[in-house]
Amino acid sequence: QVQLVESGGGLVQAGGSLRLSCAASGIRLSDYTVAWYRQGPGGPREEWKLVALMSSKGAANYVDSVKGRFTISRDNDKNTMYLQMNSLKPDDTDIYYCSAYWGASYWGQGTQVTVSS
Repeated sequence: QVQLVESGGGLVQAGGSLRLSCAASGIRLSDYTVAWYRQGPGGPREEWKLVALMSSKGAANYVDSVKGRFTISRDNDKNTMYLQMNSLKPDDTDIYYCSAYWGASYWGQGTQVTVSS
């Protein structure tokens, strides 16, 4: 059974930092393209917005709004992926989901990030 379990969300003031974690079981994350999405207004998963993505070879890409502030990473020994979020803004407030894709897609349960002004 494949599980992605997220942690690390919370409430932070603008300018602060959070680190989201996503621990995988049942798959080896190093084989997968991994990504972080945000839910937005609450529509179906197809409407969620990509925040950051890392290929199985380690190439990272970011949406323009988070470039220079967020960093996606993966610890293959811990089979865990991360999203380091720095210089947070109120507009970053959302539910964030981790995802792993290699043929099939797997998703975490979501974690709430709230940034106060």
